[in-house]
Amino acid sequence: MLAALLHGIVLAFGLILPLGAQNVFVFNQGAAQPRFRGALPVILTASLCDSFLILLAVLGISMIVLSFPALQIALFSIGLFFLLYMGWSVWKSDPANLSQDEAAMPPKKQILFAMSVSLLNPHAILDTIGVIGTSSLSYTGLEKVGFTVACLIVSWCWFFVLAIAGKVIGNFDTEGTLLKIINKASAAIIWGVAFYIAIELYGMF
Repeated sequence: MLAALLHGIVLAFGLILPLGAQNVFVFNQGAAQPRFRGALPVILTASLCDSFLILLAVLGISMIVLSFPALQIALFSIGLFFLLYMGWSVWKSDPANLSQDEAAMPPKKQILFAMSVSLLNPHAILDTIGVIGTSSLSYTGLEKVGFTVACLIVSWCWFFVLAIAGKVIGNFDTEGTLLKIINKASAAIIWGVAFYIAIELYGMF
């Protein structure tokens, strides 16, 4: 049981630590929101989406769904356009005055973007299926439950820590100078993920 828990923790950290579009967006909103509670929509949405993907992977449902080529192409295409739009929105945002609500995304937009970057990011989905889903096959019963719970806990804790880190930096950067640079870098990373997806999509035809 302990081995399964440790395996889940290490594996989840290995998957979630790289600077991807999802992490960038959560950090960005943590920094941009005037108050930390303003970033709760993106934190909770990202955490719930990750939990959903992890459970699908462990249960093996996602592997069945993605066995249909047409569904893969549709998923990649939708994800590509969402990431392009999200990158543009982050690029043009102006965090110069963090005391104004306009400097941060409203809850509905946070939720929409967090869902798109989590559920419509084929790279993240395939990583979850290929790594967590495959690794879970080594366990049964309580060990499998322990492995899954460990992955879920790491995911939830990570998004809260990421948003808190963003908020700390945002508090120091009251003029928004650093956040402007972070926004540009964030948009570049998001577009980089979109470019990778475009290459994958091209390879399907």
